[in-house]
Amino acid sequence: MLEVLNITQKFGGITALDDISFTVSEGNITGVIGPNGAGKTTLFNIVTGIYSQTSGQIFLNGIDISRIPAEGLASRGLVRTFQNIELFNSMTVLENVMVGLHTQSKSGIIASMCKAPWHLAEEKRIRAKAKDWLDFCGIADLADHVAGSLPFGKGRLLEIARAMAIEPRIMLMDEPAAGLNNRETYELAGLIRRIREKGVSIVLVEHDMDLVMDICDRIVVLNLGRKLAEGTAREIQENPEVVAAYLGEG
Repeated sequence: MLEVLNITQKFGGITALDDISFTVSEGNITGVIGPNGAGKTTLFNIVTGIYSQTSGQIFLNGIDISRIPAEGLASRGLVRTFQNIELFNSMTVLENVMVGLHTQSKSGIIASMCKAPWHLAEEKRIRAKAKDWLDFCGIADLADHVAGSLPFGKGRLLEIARAMAIEPRIMLMDEPAAGLNNRETYELAGLIRRIREKGVSIVLVEHDMDLVMDICDRIVVLNLGRKLAEGTAREIQENPEVVAAYLGEG
């Protein structure tokens, strides 16, 4: 599904990432962990087209996406959520999800302005589909609320619903559990599993080790810009280098 091949990123004289490689299999949940400053967010920014890497390649379904900018990746099936929630705060919850669906709209500006019958039918379809995704994420009852009024945990679910509306093949999540309480994190784990059941592969950067060890099929460990280890949750937990560098001796 996704292949990260020999990615190196330099900022001036600083090497933020040094020859990082790993793959994400179709239908898998892959965790990327490491101490602060390990290069996790830099890696995400490269994979999602925000940064252009110094060297290396990224393949999505066998196609080189290394130099495709962020705005061109959603149509290829790759979406991302952010550590700091990015919502249209003045719009309703439903409208936020509809924005994601409008990227797939076939109606042009003229049809929209003239309220052509086919445009109205498409808007009805988009609204219904948006409601379905809100229901999938457990926030259908908040459809008419202004997004900016949501508590943090619900805002996180809305961001995921909007990303799912694009019907991605792979979703990258940047610290999805950040700022969530224990109950919200438990619910998030269930939602991530349901997303996987929809056939979406997931890559997540996360500091909540209980969540990572619970839901991830594979885990990649970064330290000081290099890949320290890769394996199953058990293999990572038993790796002495990972324990010393990140998980802690106790």
